[in-house]
Amino acid sequence: MKRFLLWGSAATLLLLLAATLILTNLDWNRARPWINAHVSDAIGRSFEIRGDLALEWKKPAVPEAGWRGWIPQPHVSANDLRIGGADWQDAASDTASVGQTRFSLSLLPLLARNISVSSLSLQNPRLSLERRADGRNNWTFGGGPLAWGFEVRSFEFGKGSVHLVDALRHADLMLKVDSLSGKDAQTWGTGWTLNGKFNRETIRGRGRAGAILSLQAEANPFPIEAEIHVGKTSIGLSGTLTRPRDLSALDMRLKLSGASMAQLFPLIGVPLPETPAYATEGHLKGTLNTLGGDWVYEKFSGKVGSSDLAGTLAYKSRRPRPLLEGEVVSSLLNFSDLAPVIGADSPRSKAERGVADAQPAGKILPVERFKTDRWRSVDVDVKFTGRRIVREKALPIENLVTHVKINDGVLALQPLNFGVAGGTLNSSIRLDGRAAPVKAEMKATARGLKLKDLFPAIPAMHASLGAINGDAILSGTGDSVALLLGSSNGEIRTSISSGTISKLLLDEIGLNLGNVILTRIFGDKEVRLRCAVGDFSVAGGVMQTRSVVIDTDRAVLTVKGRIDLAREQLDLTLNPVSKSLRLISFTGPLYVTGPFSSPEVSVDKGLIAIKTAGAIALAVLAPVAALIPLTTMGHAEDGDCRSPPAASKSGSAAR
Repeated sequence: MKRFLLWGSAATLLLLLAATLILTNLDWNRARPWINAHVSDAIGRSFEIRGDLALEWKKPAVPEAGWRGWIPQPHVSANDLRIGGADWQDAASDTASVGQTRFSLSLLPLLARNISVSSLSLQNPRLSLERRADGRNNWTFGGGPLAWGFEVRSFEFGKGSVHLVDALRHADLMLKVDSLSGKDAQTWGTGWTLNGKFNRETIRGRGRAGAILSLQAEANPFPIEAEIHVGKTSIGLSGTLTRPRDLSALDMRLKLSGASMAQLFPLIGVPLPETPAYATEGHLKGTLNTLGGDWVYEKFSGKVGSSDLAGTLAYKSRRPRPLLEGEVVSSLLNFSDLAPVIGADSPRSKAERGVADAQPAGKILPVERFKTDRWRSVDVDVKFTGRRIVREKALPIENLVTHVKINDGVLALQPLNFGVAGGTLNSSIRLDGRAAPVKAEMKATARGLKLKDLFPAIPAMHASLGAINGDAILSGTGDSVALLLGSSNGEIRTSISSGTISKLLLDEIGLNLGNVILTRIFGDKEVRLRCAVGDFSVAGGVMQTRSVVIDTDRAVLTVKGRIDLAREQLDLTLNPVSKSLRLISFTGPLYVTGPFSSPEVSVDKGLIAIKTAGAIALAVLAPVAALIPLTTMGHAEDGDCRSPPAASKSGSAAR
């Protein structure tokens, strides 16, 4: 038996040696057609080795423990490898090519149906990837699933490139990759540069990463550093990937800056609002998965325009849409920085964020279109607080609180609350982006808005007391603020139950010249405000007065007319009627007409002419009598400040 085993072992060894000699001295170039054909069948794409193919037996390139380190391994080298393009591409197109490849194969793992490449070297690898507008791409291969496992234990390459042409993303990118040497190679094994076009914007970038071999390590973090510029957007990344083989546990410092946050949508797929120039920095953590991954941009801070910004946002991959949630706070919010959100910023601001200025000359209401196509890409649940508002003196807003929600293309601000003029303005807005055009609903309630604070730019209002309460319900359709208001239906109602108002302001409205002169000399006085009401119906974008009355101890002012929101035109008549004697008074109707951008205030010129002519004629006969035509005898009764019946509310809102 011993002799049999001895002879059997010797025969096996001789067979292995003979096979080794045969395989080593075989002209492997003769096997290229057979190899090309079988690999082409396996990948469903043409494969060709055009250069020399050789095999030799050597010790493992990567030392193995124990007796395995003494077993020779086949070392294969091949020159000029090509993988052809898809069947819809030009016949001369290649998806991939390699100038030279060398690899060593471990034999024992083959018994367990596992291909273990102990070392792999690629020189001048090239990838040429293409996707057309219909979704076809050349990186999806045919053939069945591989039944064998595959691993690479050591990898090196030199001067590789990836060229991507993507019609869906409007991309034409060239990525060049090379192994680093010297001091950088100790930490950074790979360097890369990026150039081209993405979403019709110029893109350039550079970065470095750890050695490719370290991707196999579970414990050692894989370092990543990148700086990318897409148009006016800049992205900076610096951190590690702690479990590279699973593409998970990303831990990085992320810097973002650009002309507008909305320009991040093509890069991250999140519909952020239009903003002024911004810059933020925070801690990005995430784990990749088949749906894209879960990410947290935590404790970020930065500037948007002249406002500060801080908070935490979380992006969660899920079906049917991912979710963005979190909380953002601005301790110092410049209210003008919110203007780009609705397209109400200046032409210069639009140019800086790369948006064409479509605002017609002389128009006030913004015409910039909503980007509703982005609202269905992700659901949103984000709270925003503006604690301190920096604004113009004429805009008495004190703080802002809102909860932004997007669900399947429906955007809601519920609530959207402001502190205004010492009171509150609570509102909710709903925009249905699934409809074309957008369907919108708005409800607003104002409580306790103080008169003197509401009009801080009018000196005559500083002596006024009292508070305004109001309600508004509007609905409309349109893809911009101008179109929504120009098609709106509903009602707007305001009231003041009691208080005081400047006598000078009332005299100026009533053209009581004598009292205006005396007030300017001896000072203003306060007049008791009995009540005031403003009630408008809104239909087809036209606000029609139903009851607009200001009743004081001395006069009653009524307003009639309409405000056309679609045409941005005013057509109002103010009728002041005195309750007492007024000297040198030209009291008569006042007319407020013209566009919102430049309204005109005029008086009844015929009435003034008659009174003036009468005064001149009497002055010839008796100077004192000249005051008679300019004197107004008080005869006004108390104004009716009662609100319309409640039924009108439902009727107008339903229109």
